[in-house]
Amino acid sequence: MFRRPEAVPFAFVAESDRFRSNVTPPPRERPSVSQLMGRTLVGLTVVSGLVGSLLFGLPALDTGQSAAHSQRSEASDGR
Repeated sequence: MFRRPEAVPFAFVAESDRFRSNVTPPPRERPSVSQLMGRTLVGLTVVSGLVGSLLFGLPALDTGQSAAHSQRSEASDGR
């Protein structure tokens, strides 16, 4: 581990813990209307993609038990 060759006074270390800068950062720029519309469009595209993949993916996840059940019920009704 690196050790300093000179001693550091404790008061200096304690003072550095509560040091606050007197330089204020510049104010944040407000996004323009076109930036807001672009962010909204990207968000809507992502959400619609997720919803679309869910709608198209649900039939693929179907186990087919409902189709087999309906065939059995039709066969039992026909007897």
